[in-house]
Amino acid sequence: MKRKTVPKVKQAKKPEVRLPPLEPFGGPGLEPDGDYDGVAFESLDLTGQDGAGARFLDCALRGCSLDEARLTSARFLDSVLEGVRGVGTDLAGAQLRDVELVDARLGGTQLHGAVLERVWVRGGKADYLNLRSAKLKDVVFKGCVLSEPDFGGAVLERVEFVDCVLLGADFGGARMKDVDLRTVQRLEIARGVDALAGAVISTGQLLDLAPVFAAQLGVRVED
Repeated sequence: MKRKTVPKVKQAKKPEVRLPPLEPFGGPGLEPDGDYDGVAFESLDLTGQDGAGARFLDCALRGCSLDEARLTSARFLDSVLEGVRGVGTDLAGAQLRDVELVDARLGGTQLHGAVLERVWVRGGKADYLNLRSAKLKDVVFKGCVLSEPDFGGAVLERVEFVDCVLLGADFGGARMKDVDLRTVQRLEIARGVDALAGAVISTGQLLDLAPVFAAQLGVRVED
């Protein structure tokens, strides 16, 4: 009898960001629909500023504060965001393509309806990250802590969670294809375990999630 070949999980395509020489940002603040090309934003306080619809091409944001900043429908292309901090940052409907997000500390960041393609999230911590109805393709979360992230209704394709901590995740209504969760150090799913079709987990994770799967199936487990 011929053994069935199990298809391998396709790996995410990682971004290759090579920034050109950058000009320091010299403006008083962000502008709605602003166009920023080859600009370095270094240790700036951008709290509460309005950059809705702005385009950031070949830019670097390092050590900036983005608390309550409005960046709805903004586009970040071939850019690096390093050491940024933000509580209540609004990136709803934003587009991130070929972006590296390094050592960020975020709380309540809104990314619902956003499109993330070839994005590498490295280190840092994000609490209550809202990715509802977002589209993630070729995205890698590596060595970061995601506390109560909301992926409800999101589409995830070739997404890797590498050496991450994933606590209280909501995958309700999400659709997955080639999503790799095998190396997640701590995996807690609050909702949407039925959406894991299209994801791959380890044997140990399966055992840890057994009570959640049983509850989803309506199976009562008694000693």
